[in-house]
Amino acid sequence: MAFSTVTVQVPATTANLGPGFDCLGVALNLYNCFQFTQNEASATPVDITVNGEEAAGVSTASDSLIYRAFAHLYDHFGQSPPPVKITIDLGVPLSRGLGSSATAIVGGLLAANKLAGNPLENQDLLQLAIALEGHPDNIVPAFLGGCRLAVPTNKGWEICEIPWSENLVPVVAIPNFELSTQQARLVLPSQVSRDVAIFNASHLGLLLRAIETGRGNWIKLGMQDQLHQPYRQQLIPNYTDVESAALSAGAYGVAISGAGPTLLAITSFGDAENVAQEMQSAWEKAGIKAQVMPLEVSKTGASIKTNN
Repeated sequence: MAFSTVTVQVPATTANLGPGFDCLGVALNLYNCFQFTQNEASATPVDITVNGEEAAGVSTASDSLIYRAFAHLYDHFGQSPPPVKITIDLGVPLSRGLGSSATAIVGGLLAANKLAGNPLENQDLLQLAIALEGHPDNIVPAFLGGCRLAVPTNKGWEICEIPWSENLVPVVAIPNFELSTQQARLVLPSQVSRDVAIFNASHLGLLLRAIETGRGNWIKLGMQDQLHQPYRQQLIPNYTDVESAALSAGAYGVAISGAGPTLLAITSFGDAENVAQEMQSAWEKAGIKAQVMPLEVSKTGASIKTNN
């Protein structure tokens, strides 16, 4: 019997940050861990075990996103994937706007590439992952770490690293209800006015400089958005109250993390704990339980190790 084991750790991500819709994201120090053990003697194509509080929400059949991403790399070369056992240790909440699907896509592709003998370079794997997800904002920081801006080109994607000021702390407020990306996209208009386009372009430009310099007044202005958040706020109970609580406690700005319902506040180290407490209290007053915590930016992105 031939066995080969690959373990991939992939960070959570927060995307958009307000005006950076579908193009800007940041890796955070929450992680999903995926272990792949190849067993060529197995009679079944995949055996999946999931550990963690939300394990029941992850499919253990061949339609699981982690396995579909794994098999996709072999399909890319016209090959059949080897039988594999996958063990998932969940650290990233599901369907909360923290990139759980991106962790599965990145984890599956990286593991498959390793077990297949590294036929693809990282740049090619990244392009393949973006194509699977459909947009780059979560995939790119999950893969590479840090804060990243992705720009489409006629050859794929150009990736730009945005330096994250050491003076800025991301605080995530994760409520105990889910919101699907599909549902969050259905409320968006198919077209927007020129004024909205100009508004978002100018605010995104300012936000990128604010992230690099750590200037709180630029964060506050730069995180404003007219493209998606005004429509998605209606899907998140007590959004306005939680946002107001964070700003009153010292947050520079608040945005919907990805498609939501998690909210992201950006603040200083001195105010981070107070901002977290006030956001949690605001949701609790509405009868909604939430996990709220200051986090750090994950600078390294996905990591991989092997055992033969």
